[in-house]
Amino acid sequence: MPVISTFFGIYIRMYHADHAPPHVHAEYQGHEALVDISTGHVLEGGLPKKAAKLVGDWCLSHQAELEANWQRAVNLQPLERIAGADND
Repeated sequence: MPVISTFFGIYIRMYHADHAPPHVHAEYQGHEALVDISTGHVLEGGLPKKAAKLVGDWCLSHQAELEANWQRAVNLQPLERIAGADND
């Protein structure tokens, strides 16, 4: 699964041909969560509170880029990197 962004030790990944709703997979220090890209809310799993806030805010501020990547993933096309919350 491609890493599309990293920031503050958080890895953001997106699967090709993944199930709806559009989401990212966030990993941080052994914690994993599926995060809705339209709301920034954790759908499954869990992250520490501060990491969940960072990921949720990041999703909302990069929503258009994430939606474009989701469409690429559905079409089995290469995904693009997205700048992290730390301007990676």
